[in-house]
Order: sequence, then structure tokens, then C-alpha cells
Amino acid sequence: MNRIYSHPIMILPSVCDATARLSVPGAFSLFMDVATEHADALGISMRQIGAKGLFWLTVRTRIRFYKRPGMLESAEITTFPEDPGKLRCNRDYVLSQNGKILIEGKTEWAILETQTGKLHSASDIFPGDLTPEAKPVWDEPFSRISDDFSAAEAFGTYTVQSTDIDLGGHMNNAAYIRAIASLYPCEQWNAMEIREMEAVYRAPCFEGDMLRVYRRQAENNTDLRMANAEDQTVLLARIITA
Repeated sequence: MNRIYSHPIMILPSVCDATARLSVPGAFSLFMDVATEHADALGISMRQIGAKGLFWLTVRTRIRFYKRPGMLESAEITTFPEDPGKLRCNRDYVLSQNGKILIEGKTEWAILETQTGKLHSASDIFPGDLTPEAKPVWDEPFSRISDDFSAAEAFGTYTVQSTDIDLGGHMNNAAYIRAIASLYPCEQWNAMEIREMEAVYRAPCFEGDMLRVYRRQAENNTDLRMANAEDQTVLLARIITA
């Protein structure tokens, strides 16, 4: 089976922002979508493993932005899984244009047993004949984002909407990124020129949940914490700007 999955795409208005470029949340959505396409071709999509009582769980995602393509521009989207570990696995992504990398990313996944709530061995369900080998987009580990926000400012609140809910019955991982973007005024968000965004998913959220968001800022670095009504951390995020 082919480890590398790639096809041309057009940057459509549904994934663009007010600058007429691929939005930051839109990039998270595109990468989620292409991962789903490839997983289906490999026989390990949400639908296929769901029949076995399993569920794909996004642990964290990091995306680096070198240049965001404009509306109606053509690009090539590529994804491939790295070799799975015992309980977790990484999937890499590249969005390119005429051979030049525009955006690249990496997601760490795990597989949940829906009845027991325990993690299932990732290597058990991955096809063993994936070729060719593929070099990861980067080798460094994901960031360590401290969840100590005791000195952070209260930044805003977000109520989980019906449109945020996915087939698992909880808030979709790309919806968290849209929620964060929605807390910024449009002019401020666009002026940030985000170079990297990372999200760490800690706990599920459901329709109607009111999330409190806290912000901790450095010179070119903003950390955010989303917490539910019990003050449980549901998401940690890091934004790096130019």
C-alpha cells in the first residue's frame, strides 16, 4: 500500500479568511480531511475502525506556515503516516505549490476503545506493507506547553455550538482552532501573521459547554488554555508570530 497520498487541490472560499488566503483554521481542516481520505484508502478510516469498536483520537497537531496560498490558487496536498509506535502514531502533511513548500504539519494520533475508554495498540491496525519510506517533515518533538496559567489573563469565553460537533458527538478538533480565532478581532488576527500554531487536545467538549480561555503572552509567543466549567483543561494552544 502507498504510504504517500497526494493530489491537487484548489483553495476554495470555504477555507479562506478576510485576507482572501487559506485561513489558519482552514489549514487544520484541510489536513484533517486529507488524513481521512488516506486512512480510508488504507482501510483504517473512522468508519472502518468504528466497526471494530475503535475511534481515532487526535492528541496534538502542529502546523507551520511559510506562505498561505490565496483564494482559487492551485496547490498540491500530501500526507503520509510515520511508522506507528505502540500506542500512538504521527501523520505528516505538506501543502506545496510548484514544488515549493507553503505549509507543513504533523499530528499525533491515538486509537481509543470506545467501550473501555482505553488506548488500543496503533501498530495492530496499521497495514504492514506501506511503501515507500518517507522522511518526516521535522524530527523535533512537539512542544511542552505548561498548563500553569495561574498568572495568565482571562481572555474570553466560548460556548460550544451544534456546528462544532462531529460524528463522535464531541467538539471537532478543527473547531477548537476556529473558536480561538473567533475570540480575536478580525483586524488583530490578520495582523498577527501566524508562523506556527500548535494544539494539544486534553479532554472532549460537548454542545452547550461554556469554555473559559486564558492567555499567556511573550514577545512572539502566545499560549492559550481552554477550560470547562469544572476548570479542567480541554485544550492548550501555542501561537508563534512573525
